[in-house]
Amino acid sequence: MIKFQNKNSYKIYNTLLFIVAAILILSVMPKGVKFPYEYKKGMPWLHSTLVSPMNFPIYKSDEDLKNETDSIQKNFVLYFTFENQTIIDHLTLFRKKFEVKWNEHLKKYFLIDTEAQQNGVNKNVEKLNILKNDYLNYCSNLIEETYNKGIIVLPKTIKSDSLAKKTIYVIKNNIAEEYKINDFLDIQTAYNLIDKATNNRKEHNYYNEAFNTGFLEELKIKEFIAPNIFYDEETTKKVITNLTENISLTRGMIGEGEKIISKGEIIDHIKFNILNSLKKEYETFTTSNKNYYYIFIGQFLLIMISLFSVFMFIHTFRNDVLHDSIKTAFILLLIVLLITIVSFFLKYNIVNLYVIPLAILPIILRTFYGTRLALFVHTITILTISFFVPNGYEFSLLQILAGAAALFSLTSVQRRGQLFLTAIMIIITYCVLFFAISIIQEGDIAKINYKTFAWFAANGLLVLASYPLIYIFEKAFGFLSDVTLLELADPNSKVMRMLAEKAPGTFQHALQVSNLVEEVMVKIGGNALLARTGALYHDIGKIDIPQFFIENQGVGKNPHDELDFDKSAEMIISHVKAGVKIAEQNNIPSQIIDFIKTHHGNTKVQYFYRSFLKKYPDRDIETAKFTYTGPIPISKETAVVMICDSVEAASRSLRTITEDSLNNLINTIINDIIANNQLINSDITFKDIASIREILFQQLKNIYHSRIEYPRYEEMTIM
Repeated sequence: MIKFQNKNSYKIYNTLLFIVAAILILSVMPKGVKFPYEYKKGMPWLHSTLVSPMNFPIYKSDEDLKNETDSIQKNFVLYFTFENQTIIDHLTLFRKKFEVKWNEHLKKYFLIDTEAQQNGVNKNVEKLNILKNDYLNYCSNLIEETYNKGIIVLPKTIKSDSLAKKTIYVIKNNIAEEYKINDFLDIQTAYNLIDKATNNRKEHNYYNEAFNTGFLEELKIKEFIAPNIFYDEETTKKVITNLTENISLTRGMIGEGEKIISKGEIIDHIKFNILNSLKKEYETFTTSNKNYYYIFIGQFLLIMISLFSVFMFIHTFRNDVLHDSIKTAFILLLIVLLITIVSFFLKYNIVNLYVIPLAILPIILRTFYGTRLALFVHTITILTISFFVPNGYEFSLLQILAGAAALFSLTSVQRRGQLFLTAIMIIITYCVLFFAISIIQEGDIAKINYKTFAWFAANGLLVLASYPLIYIFEKAFGFLSDVTLLELADPNSKVMRMLAEKAPGTFQHALQVSNLVEEVMVKIGGNALLARTGALYHDIGKIDIPQFFIENQGVGKNPHDELDFDKSAEMIISHVKAGVKIAEQNNIPSQIIDFIKTHHGNTKVQYFYRSFLKKYPDRDIETAKFTYTGPIPISKETAVVMICDSVEAASRSLRTITEDSLNNLINTIINDIIANNQLINSDITFKDIASIREILFQQLKNIYHSRIEYPRYEEMTIM
């Protein structure tokens, strides 16, 4: 039992992962029945004639409600407050100033002080008191009459010319009365009236003309004129809010059994509105009266089938992913995360759903798993989401094609500029598709909701977030992106510099192998950048003991001459473990370390093994001492590195290089690798092997071009 569990542990983990993912998705999905018909505005009704199954109101469309709201906002009524206290306060201040100015003028022009005036010493006092009362009454009445006409202050946010003939309400003593703006004065008009009235005042004093004119001027009556009708913003907003809230959401009723639409009939604006009303009422009424248990079962089955299709696709085309629970968990995590985000935004109606950058999903998956898997997972995720979002067909069409555009435009995530161009392509795809759908639905360019294009632009900008996300996921889950591979493949990186300085021959060998590997991978398919990087690092274990490897030896003494064959084999074999150790010390990713471990598989060090047999034919030999510890290649990339490494190294030992010798060498080495079962765990085909033979032959022929013997000119002319 324990043996079975150990052997099939990844299957158990994967099963649990898919079940957990299904439960999480189910927990965030909106619970409610779905309207059983799919329809689009401007398209024919493809179902049978629809008869209303219930009585339901015809809800006004969002556009209709918006138009009514805009109408209220545009034709709103302003409310103002009449301030009685303003008149009282300013008249009181005026009378005080009048007394002061009157006394000053009597003293100045008639030499009458306050005490003399009170005692009636001057014979003109009586006449002056009559004049005083006349002035006081005249000015007080002028101020009061001006205030009674009303001095209004218009709100700064509204242009006065648009209010000239507008009806307003003025609240006076808690009673709102209807007026026109023109019924009142503005402050400048009030000043002009005061000036005109005082200039027309021609009261002639019998004793001093200067007193008459100077007194009115110094009173400065305009200082006591101020607005007394003010805009009541709070009351105005309350009235507008009340009117807006009381807008009727419905327009008419449809009775049970009444025909709604016939098969083939074009869904115009009216029919579309009626169908939306039926959909809303159907989903609300049915959900509230049905058992949620059945809804739960239906949604669970839908989710399980969707996730099962993902599982089968991975099992069929990328079975290696299922053997790594972290890789499987990452795919499911992204699916759950995106569905959760969409459900959250839909539930709380925060922003338009089209601002959510769902194209990030295929971009990230393509970086770590390849284009085919990314496109399929993206499609299944979008189809699952479209089941519970409004306008599911439109949503799924836009999102699937936008994701496809992202994949087709982003060949790799090696440069930020490429991701920027991908974001542009996503925005263009969204906009063109939405424009086409809107024209079909509305039949009028003017009716297109152009605000949606702004959401698409925001979506494209958010797609740029996939660049840092890739880095975060790469570090968190131990993945390997093209950006990291490019950094590792840089000849000036730390480990490559160590190899070039301490084992220059090995460094040149690694460069040669990497070029061969890249050429092969481009032709047979696979991750060429990963294979090239793995080829550069496959022999870094030779850094510690470079002198024991022939490519680093100059003319002179060979250290193997002083060692037994088994000891020499041990030194050669040790470079694999040493390479793994160096890689781990320098934080080289495990995917690259796999190339170090597998580039010799579990083959033998043939030269020392055969030399031992030849020298000691009667002695028992410990085969393990001459055999690499493996493992054998586990992928197409590691298999190609093994083949190219063996062929390139062997080609250096050819004494006479001809086309026949190169061809024989390549065939011998590849056949020997196959015969020793080194490729049984890698997904490489016989067709791939045939292509590898041809490619290596052509490449090595080009490398050794000057050394290959060709027929002499005379022989060619004879032929």
